[in-house]
Amino acid sequence: MTGLMVLAACGLTLLAISTAKVGLVAELVGIVAALVPVGSIVAALLWIDRWEPEPARMLWLALGWGASVAAITALLVNNTAAAVGDALLGHGSGDKVSAIVSAPLFEEALKGVFVLGVMYFLRHEFDGVIDGVVYAGFVAAGFAFTENIYYFGRAFAEHGFGDAGTGGVVTAFILRGVLSPFTHPLFTAMIGIGAGIAVRTSSKYLRVLAPLAGYLLAVLLHAMWNAAATLGTPKTFLNVYFLVMVPIFIAGLTLVSWHRRREQRIVARALPEMVGRGWVDPANVRRLVTLAARRRWRVQAGRKRGREAARAVGDYQAAVTELAFLWHALGLGLAGGDATDRETQLVSVLHAAKANLPARTQDRQRH
Repeated sequence: MTGLMVLAACGLTLLAISTAKVGLVAELVGIVAALVPVGSIVAALLWIDRWEPEPARMLWLALGWGASVAAITALLVNNTAAAVGDALLGHGSGDKVSAIVSAPLFEEALKGVFVLGVMYFLRHEFDGVIDGVVYAGFVAAGFAFTENIYYFGRAFAEHGFGDAGTGGVVTAFILRGVLSPFTHPLFTAMIGIGAGIAVRTSSKYLRVLAPLAGYLLAVLLHAMWNAAATLGTPKTFLNVYFLVMVPIFIAGLTLVSWHRRREQRIVARALPEMVGRGWVDPANVRRLVTLAARRRWRVQAGRKRGREAARAVGDYQAAVTELAFLWHALGLGLAGGDATDRETQLVSVLHAAKANLPARTQDRQRH
């Protein structure tokens, strides 16, 4: 409860500051415009996270952390850096110092601390690279949402809606909402990948170096992006966009796709053992080995038996996946000291979920 109150207080403070700067109407325009890119990012992250979905409360917390705590702290730090830069280097230099030095260093640290917090303190919620990318993406999406509210609102206050050639919300939306909605998630995903590697290695050095390397790469990409936008020409910006950011984004998608296939293989390898122990009916194996088959099973159960039946199937699928991932971690010697207790708990959850499966569906599969 205290954490939620802190998030709410930070969020309301940011809204008040932004509204004071651009006005209420511009703020409302900014909020509406900012919902579009954050919605697309969240949808993409949920698609990535389909094999073993993270708890909704944790994803909301990640989004809230980025949108409020990380955003308001970054605002204070960046404003201070800008003031110091103006004092030391002359008026107008502070914004460049803030954009190229302060923002990359502190914004990525503030976003990354949530990812590392989940990794260290909620280890059972963090299984590898996919989880790292998802948590990092949600934090960054929240941060970008708050940032976009101000940028879109300011564009409206100064130029109105405008168009693609004269500035205003249209131009800002094309640049930030269409061409580059993935930048903040891409930067922070480097930290998530590093954290994901750290929890899947037995090397104590790599457990430290992987997240650190991810943070440094996130800072480098962020600084390069801001420098191109702040110091470079339009040609420089386009070169960085198409020759650096887009290829890294494509490489990131390739890595995520590989890890999704890896997660599918982990589940597929565990199913024969679960069948042998009587925890999974043989007829259900084909409904558990692909995401498409899982979705069809849930949809079929929902249509024939209602929402509760679909939820029961989803709970059963999640329990199977969680147990498969735990067995995989046990095989690697990375499951932790509480692995036996967690296995017992997951088996109980699996039995309870199986008992709640729609009876007709099970009967039909046996014939």
